[in-house]
Amino acid sequence: MAEFGDLRVSDVITVPAWELQEAFVRASGPGGQNVNKVSSAVQLTWHVEASSLPAAIKARFQKLYASRITADGRLILEASEHRSQVQNRTAARARLSEMILKASIPPKRRVATKPTKGSIRRRIDAKKRRGEIKSLRGNVPGEE
Repeated sequence: MAEFGDLRVSDVITVPAWELQEAFVRASGPGGQNVNKVSSAVQLTWHVEASSLPAAIKARFQKLYASRITADGRLILEASEHRSQVQNRTAARARLSEMILKASIPPKRRVATKPTKGSIRRRIDAKKRRGEIKSLRGNVPGEE
């Protein structure tokens, strides 16, 4: 049987076990008669705002997954892809770990660049050509 303690995301990031709550519900889908008897699906709940994550990672997590976080600041992950409760617990924890890991990577700074002189010249030449084509579409003088 797998041991479910603290959730180790990386060498420096760990979510303590007391921050995670798991509820077990009956899953739909394959499983035969077993599906009606065993609560194999897992609902993993994690309070993002009250977590022990560093403030920068927490802010990025809330921004990245704002649509998945409830009004009271909780993230609820449901895993029911496996028939086994243990596998579903592992899947839910792995998904949360991936989400936190993604939020822990700081975004790259955008370096502002200027267009080259050649690209500016080409753009203006193209605009002038297009303007000439459009100016020739007008009424022809002397015909009426």
